[in-house]
Amino acid sequence: MDIVGQLQKQYVDFSTSLYREGFLDDQFIQLQKLQDDTNPDFVVEVVSLFFEDSEKLLNNLATALQQQVVDFKQIDAHVHQFKGSSSSIGANRVKNMCVAFRNFCEENNLDGCMRCLQQVKHEYYLVKNKLETLLRLERQILEHGGTVPMIA
Repeated sequence: MDIVGQLQKQYVDFSTSLYREGFLDDQFIQLQKLQDDTNPDFVVEVVSLFFEDSEKLLNNLATALQQQVVDFKQIDAHVHQFKGSSSSIGANRVKNMCVAFRNFCEENNLDGCMRCLQQVKHEYYLVKNKLETLLRLERQILEHGGTVPMIA
């Protein structure tokens, strides 16, 4: 098997595991379908924006939870935004964690919110790492003149 074939197989195996383990959902496949010759960096750009937004939101959440008087409405707004951006790229486990987080905001439960922040952060860094690996594989396939396989 040539280098492109090996990279494509790696890409397919890795992608498949991301869906099977619930890191990504069909929304990510929809994003990939929007990428074409006129917009070859579409997925990379969307994912990079997601990373930037997420880092900002995680910082905002950490700050908001450390206030003397915690504004649960504000925290809920940040979590709602995080849920939206993770949904839009198909980061399934982050999105699900945000749903749980919002329940604790509604209950004004500080301990629950603190725990959720740690879990959301954990899931975010996991999926960030996986997406970076996936995009690196994609880049290597293209650099070797191959085409990136579509995951059904």
